[in-house]
Amino acid sequence: MLELMTKGGPLMWFILISAILAIAVFFERLFHYHRAQIHTNDFVNGVLNSLKRGNVSEAISTCKETAGPVAQVVMAAVVNHDRSREEIREAVQDTARTEVTRLEHNLPILVTIAQITPLLGFLGTVWGMIQVFKVIENTQSTTAGQLAGGVWQALLTTAGGLVVAIPSYIAYNYLVSRVQNLVLDMEKAANETVQYLARKEEGGEQSSKVVALR
Repeated sequence: MLELMTKGGPLMWFILISAILAIAVFFERLFHYHRAQIHTNDFVNGVLNSLKRGNVSEAISTCKETAGPVAQVVMAAVVNHDRSREEIREAVQDTARTEVTRLEHNLPILVTIAQITPLLGFLGTVWGMIQVFKVIENTQSTTAGQLAGGVWQALLTTAGGLVVAIPSYIAYNYLVSRVQNLVLDMEKAANETVQYLARKEEGGEQSSKVVALR
């Protein structure tokens, strides 16, 4: 490994650092998404059951005790349960935007690595070929051994860049799919909660109008 890094030239070390960073980002995000994933249906049913009993504080406690963005958007709706549908939905949307930003944290690093490592490899290829032609220019009679160093460096950096870029891009797409699934869970949980609170509010208004007519 060390021999390959040495023969590949300085750019191989940049590619290696990029690979280590990509691995760190991938596992950090994977662990974060694993913690954020919950059984959405069970969670929402539990919160709605508390609200049906009129126990708002219990519903809020359930949200606080549950990790992940789904619980945060539902809590935003529950905390604003006494407001209008538009105000509840606005609070949910503000919280959802914040949670999506947190979910996408560090993903740009991973996709950047997937994009730049092939370019680093190509740069190493060009640099290696420059060394080859430099040897040809300075030496009247060149041998295969004299040219091998530059060609070896060119091939190593190209291969190294692709070896890092391909898994990084696959990892990025996988993590994006996890984010999309979490966003869908957030939307589903938020819609169910908002609809329940809105129906409850409308029912309360209708009851008040009946009382007033009497």
